[in-house]
Amino acid sequence: MVCLGNICRSPLAEGILQSKVNEALVYVDSAGTAAYHVGNLPDERSIAVAKQYGIDISKQQARKFTEKDFLKFDIIYAMDKSNYQHIISLATSDEDLEKVKMILNESLPDKNYSVPDPYYGGKTGFEEVYKMLNEACDSIIYNRL
Repeated sequence: MVCLGNICRSPLAEGILQSKVNEALVYVDSAGTAAYHVGNLPDERSIAVAKQYGIDISKQQARKFTEKDFLKFDIIYAMDKSNYQHIISLATSDEDLEKVKMILNESLPDKNYSVPDPYYGGKTGFEEVYKMLNEACDSIIYNRL
């Protein structure tokens, strides 16, 4: 799960998907394409909206997406088109490129919609992002796992 700073969208996506899978069988993580917040906890609004749904993301720490992530993960979900472009710019093979997907394509196939960045918005933006990501994660469970 990859967004820009790894404090809003991707931590939510990580927490949502983790809550739906057997963690012994499926490893879920998140990262950001920028290093603005490395080591920081998720945004308090992401923590709060996740908590509303019984998901604890308060112990996650932001990290930067690197080329090594292509070796570690089978699927890499980008939250928006800018992050998608950044991720694929780090790919070193066709196999790497095939791993990168727009997350909302899971629930809205072939639309290439972006998950809006709620950082500068209010609490309702985080709620809307949660709903989008929850639907996408349900589709991941149904279609991929």
